Amino acid sequence: MGIYLSSPKTEKFSEEGENDRLRYGLSSMQGWRATMEDSHAAIPNLDASTSFFGVYDGHGGKVVAKFCAKFLHQQVLRSEAYSAGDIGTALQKAFFRMDEMMRGQRGWRELAVLGDKINKFTGMIEGLIWSPRGSDSNCQPDNWAFEEAYNLSRDHKPDLEAERDRILKAGGFIHAGRVNGSLNLARAIGDMEFKQNKFLPAEKQIVTANPDINTVELCDDDEFIVLACDGIWDCLSSQQLVDFVHEQLRTESKLSVVCERVLDRCLAPSTASGEGCDNMTMILVQFKKPIQRTSSANEQSSGTESADDGSKQNENELK
Repeated sequence: MGIYLSSPKTEKFSEEGENDRLRYGLSSMQGWRATMEDSHAAIPNLDASTSFFGVYDGHGGKVVAKFCAKFLHQQVLRSEAYSAGDIGTALQKAFFRMDEMMRGQRGWRELAVLGDKINKFTGMIEGLIWSPRGSDSNCQPDNWAFEEAYNLSRDHKPDLEAERDRILKAGGFIHAGRVNGSLNLARAIGDMEFKQNKFLPAEKQIVTANPDINTVELCDDDEFIVLACDGIWDCLSSQQLVDFVHEQLRTESKLSVVCERVLDRCLAPSTASGEGCDNMTMILVQFKKPIQRTSSANEQSSGTESADDGSKQNENELK
């Protein structure tokens, strides 16, 4: 449940930005929680062809979320796989690299500077890379309904077959839907106590940072993508959020204001139920013009998630 304040902290950090391909707005709020454990990255120009957005949701501390917000996109950009146009491999290596960096001496020093207890590393990530670099696409069927939400990611719950098999084979167990009776997610950056088997590679540990990568070709009518932490998804379904955002966009041009209104919509009036009492962060990415498909450069959206409960991404498909 976490520790709650006597009244919520409703001050918001909001930001906007754009380039010639897209514009974005974001907002974050501590809410009822005693500390703010969310972080984010919004980089419209990672390089000349790529935009990077990530929502980082810490659990049990803020340090991993802040670490990822500072370093993960840098590792993607430095990857040889990224230079070769293989965004999926670049993302996967960057995820694993976060754990490697935090285990090193320089990583420990950086964690200390970021200002949290460093005896426990916990965190998750949800992100979006928008780039024409990739070559493989998975364009969705053309029968999606007007304004229909489309999930780009899924929750990695311990009870899912693939997650359960890995956990058991690595020597872990699941009790009451939690890994070793403790963690209610099966993939995360950090959580080093679940990654101690020296005879197994990183992707086969009890909890793994291995990202679930989904590459989707953007179609001409795609309007926006939402990235948010579970403080939002605990309160609104994908379709409810898409409907709310679309309604707000009819009268509000500032995307950060739309995000702020979503946060206010989700904030609980009290801590009685626990729902609406978490930290909240949301990024709204809106495409400026129709996506032109060519045989040489398919413009793609790559969604990545190392799951936490209720965290996902949604693309508003306008058909």
